[in-house]
Amino acid sequence: MGAYRAQKGQGQPKLIAIIGGSGSGKTFLAQMLHQALGRKAARLALDDFYRDRSGCHPARRARINFDHPRAIDWAELETVLKNLAAGRAALAPRYDFSTHTRRPVRRRVRPRPLVLVEGLWPCHKKSVRQLFDFLIFLDCPEKTRLQRRLDRDVAERGRSPQSVRKQFYQTVAPMHVRFVKPQKHWSDLVIRRPISGPEIARLAQTITKLEQTKKETV
Repeated sequence: MGAYRAQKGQGQPKLIAIIGGSGSGKTFLAQMLHQALGRKAARLALDDFYRDRSGCHPARRARINFDHPRAIDWAELETVLKNLAAGRAALAPRYDFSTHTRRPVRRRVRPRPLVLVEGLWPCHKKSVRQLFDFLIFLDCPEKTRLQRRLDRDVAERGRSPQSVRKQFYQTVAPMHVRFVKPQKHWSDLVIRRPISGPEIARLAQTITKLEQTKKETV
């Protein structure tokens, strides 16, 4: 187990972090767990908490390092998570990656017994990390993550393979080593290979048990 995380009373919503590098499969796992947990769970993506760049010239936006944690609005994220952990509804931002700006209408997130939060660095900031009850880290090989990123960005975002590789090796990979990988130290579960359907079902059962247990101090 990792650093101290404050106690939370029985019956309060439990927050689960799903952490991994770009292309590690964290969004897929979050989707599958959400499907398995059904109405017991709510889901958030750290991607929606990128800072609004509407005040920046488009050329400046294109030069921002979105693989560095400083690109996230941590105060906003902490407020939303604290509201959900306390059983209150929260208004979560929605991010438009085509313009690097926030969408005008926020998403109302209702509190659920379980809240799944997936992203590159949900546990990077200590005050946010302490809000989580269970941390899952996807330890995926760099080669696999790069190939998945190539497949996505070329097919869905119209980028060239050369530009994807350049960005990956210049910013994505170095930032992964510096900021993503260290979160493995605090994680309660590290997954090192593709997870199967039955394994997802067992993981969902493990997470469900958190509803009936008190927060563990580690």
